[in-house]
Amino acid sequence: MLAHVNSMGLRGIESYPVLVELDLANGLPGYTTVGLPDDAVRESRERVISAVRNCGFNLPQKKITVNLAPGQSRKEGSHFDLPIALALLTASGQIAPESWEGKYCCIGELALDGTMRPVRGVLSMTLRARQEGFKAMIVPKANVAEARAVGLEVITGETLREIVDFLAAPDLVPKDFVFSDPFEGLVSARRETGRYEDMSDVKGQVLAKRAVEIAAAGSHNLILMGPPGIGKSMLARRLPGILPPMTRGEVLEVTRIHSARSKEGSGLVVQRPFRDPHHSASLASLVGGGPAARPGEVSLAHGGVLFLDEVLEFNRSALESLRQPLSDFKITISRVKDCVEYPARFILVAALNPCPCGFRGHPSKACICSPKAVSSYLSRVSGPLLDRIDLQVEMSPLDFSDWAVQNNKTAESSDEIRKRVIRARVKQQERLGREDFAANAYLTQSEIRRYCVLSANAMDSLRHAAQKFELSARGLDRVLKVSRTIADLEGSDLIEVRHIAEVMNYRALDKARNSL
Repeated sequence: MLAHVNSMGLRGIESYPVLVELDLANGLPGYTTVGLPDDAVRESRERVISAVRNCGFNLPQKKITVNLAPGQSRKEGSHFDLPIALALLTASGQIAPESWEGKYCCIGELALDGTMRPVRGVLSMTLRARQEGFKAMIVPKANVAEARAVGLEVITGETLREIVDFLAAPDLVPKDFVFSDPFEGLVSARRETGRYEDMSDVKGQVLAKRAVEIAAAGSHNLILMGPPGIGKSMLARRLPGILPPMTRGEVLEVTRIHSARSKEGSGLVVQRPFRDPHHSASLASLVGGGPAARPGEVSLAHGGVLFLDEVLEFNRSALESLRQPLSDFKITISRVKDCVEYPARFILVAALNPCPCGFRGHPSKACICSPKAVSSYLSRVSGPLLDRIDLQVEMSPLDFSDWAVQNNKTAESSDEIRKRVIRARVKQQERLGREDFAANAYLTQSEIRRYCVLSANAMDSLRHAAQKFELSARGLDRVLKVSRTIADLEGSDLIEVRHIAEVMNYRALDKARNSL
């Protein structure tokens, strides 16, 4: 006897329909899976057989053939356990297929006792299930929060037995249908910044704080340069706390990426991500890859902040791999058997010392590095990569008297800065006519020409800056984008001379390299 159960496959963060076909034939008992299954799918044989037995169902002593269609796409993951088990029970006559077989899409991993465990990619799969016209989605209970966000009806249970009972009598067993807004309470939740420390903890460093505010307002990339212990990491870790709340579209897209990486089943990602990989991170872990082409740190930071502390200690090839996502706002992972694309819109914050010993330019500690060593050290960030970083700030240490004065003052809090950042982002959303990822850093060439309008004096100032600093075409675009953000923070429609002048102050690393 033949049975069909609908499920979903996952490729990157995109999903596609998979039809699970199961045939019971006379002959020696056996179990075969075809349709390009990976190891996790092949191992489902043991999980499904044990779950069926331990839930009190009969295991047919026949030749079992499972086909995952379409056959040309590689099937990965343990989420095919549940549809295979339901197909087995349907083919053996233990479930009547007439009322549900074409209506529901099923995903879920089974434990040996029949308990349902969370799986990866539920949000992407539910979105595709809605597009395909399915009536409801059957998911593990731990993944219900993700599935609810799509607006499709959700059916769940603790065990395989509970799902079978529902399919046998759907009117008698309660369903976990959710009719309320899945984003209810999200606004207050995403405004909570308690997990981020406050900007008022950072004493002094007025220029660096201003650069961080500009970076947050326009989603600009930032370099913080200075000796050890000066507060570079403090500032970077407080940047997410001044970013505006995520929009609904951003929440869904960020959640899809994190769901494709992990199956923790923690629901929607409502806080902007902050990723800080160690400098020993490999190329694949930073940009994504591996046998399954999983998303890397640049994609997991999508919508948030990617912090590279001691950036010059990172592998050169890993750093150079950032050039594509910093320009295209996506990363393409190509493999022999597949090609996967992940979004990668993030604020890059890179922290570095001014020299190998860390004390070049320090007012009281002597630097022991030769000019050649300093030049070699700073050149680890290539020109093309540096050209993609909008703001470069050099931080100076506070002496004790300044520290004592600052310690007795109440510095500006993250909430106060965040209000200005939100006002600037709202202006950008209104200007661009969209909510999701509406920031000046993402302006296209046509949008730069349309929205980065300079006064007559500002045009002369930009021409002078381009000649003095030998700015490339990308460098000029960068100056215009940051100037537009500074003008937005000020509430100005035109880019003025003072905005151009402020941007040219944020060139610390360029100046340090040119002075050697």
